[in-house]
Amino acid sequence: MAQVFISRVVGLPLVDASDSQVGRVKDIICYARADGRAPRVKGLVVELFAKQRIFVPMVRVHHISPNQVSIQGMIDTRKFQRRDGELLVAADLFDRPLERGDGKSTILDVSMEQVRSHEWELRRVAVRRVTKVGRFGFGGRSEPQVLSWKDVPALHASTERTTANLVAEFADMNPADIAKELHDMDPRQRVEVLDALDDDMLAEAIEELPEEEQIEVISALDTERAADVLEEMDPDDAADLIRDLPQAVAEDLLEHMEPEDASDVRRLLVYGEFTAGGMMTPEPVVLESDATVAQALAYVRNEELTPALASMVFVCRPPLEAPTGRYIGAVHTQRLLREAPTLMVAKMLDETLEPLHTSDPLAKVSRFFATYNLVVAPVVNDSNQLVGAVTVDDVLDHMLPDDWRGDQMDATEPWGVNGG
Repeated sequence: MAQVFISRVVGLPLVDASDSQVGRVKDIICYARADGRAPRVKGLVVELFAKQRIFVPMVRVHHISPNQVSIQGMIDTRKFQRRDGELLVAADLFDRPLERGDGKSTILDVSMEQVRSHEWELRRVAVRRVTKVGRFGFGGRSEPQVLSWKDVPALHASTERTTANLVAEFADMNPADIAKELHDMDPRQRVEVLDALDDDMLAEAIEELPEEEQIEVISALDTERAADVLEEMDPDDAADLIRDLPQAVAEDLLEHMEPEDASDVRRLLVYGEFTAGGMMTPEPVVLESDATVAQALAYVRNEELTPALASMVFVCRPPLEAPTGRYIGAVHTQRLLREAPTLMVAKMLDETLEPLHTSDPLAKVSRFFATYNLVVAPVVNDSNQLVGAVTVDDVLDHMLPDDWRGDQMDATEPWGVNGG
């Protein structure tokens, strides 16, 4: 696996997918973990040309070379704000004294190692032992040593369930388990944890909470933060939550959201909650009629897509953003995997698959999924424009009893145990 010392990353230019420089790396953010595992790298602090510093999560980092750091996808240009429990490696550790059994040392550098895709951990710490300076100025320096992170107390987390430790633990948990932790937490600590969580992590956890608790959590945040969290949620989940808020509060939050995100949610609010239009996501994979198999597979490889959305691509006339031009048809990703890369996607449409209409009720949608053995289905409007896609998890979410998430939160056994 790749390993790099952080002093060599700090100062490197940050470039986007088009190879254009957007700023320079100023530091690496990590957090200690209380379970004996190495500290996890959370992301980069990057200084833009306007001198504003922002946070770039490691999931956006595509490649680190000796000359630059390459990223993919969109970045959030809001000003970086340090959260509880975060450690800035260069600012907090470089030149820091370190007491050891063989005397005093100074931390010179720290290495990070890629353990899997987009996941990095701190591994080694380079130190120099401090020796006494002689009367004529000789001495005072020694050869650097490389230690394990385990030998550096600053990289250890306490065993207490502090807010900082909880947030660090959450990074290795799935959203449903984070939601369970929030559900069981006393109100005082929950407020602290909500404030410390990243917007995307909190958004995913909120989606797993019972409806009443979703409202409690979003209402506990100030308007700006609540709007930021709603932007990170799937548009259909954000729309369901906004439907349950008082109208004045809902409209205020929509006004504070980014216009594009708010527009996606407003489009969904037009439809009934238990219709195909109300359940759909407005961001499926859409291609032009002349797209090739290779291009289609490149789109579905996007790791930000859920498995359900990645299981099918939709062919439409321009424009390709919902509502698109005329809907032409759908192609299963499994079919794409069996065909030559240069073939046109439009030649392999599933002719048996008619799209759902925005007004189709839940009963019809659920029968549609069962009939065609689908995990995602296209949704069109009266003008035969593709406006979104319904996924099987959206269908199940609306078919289960209203309090099913609450029942799951209160269960004493993990989900799925004893046939659950």
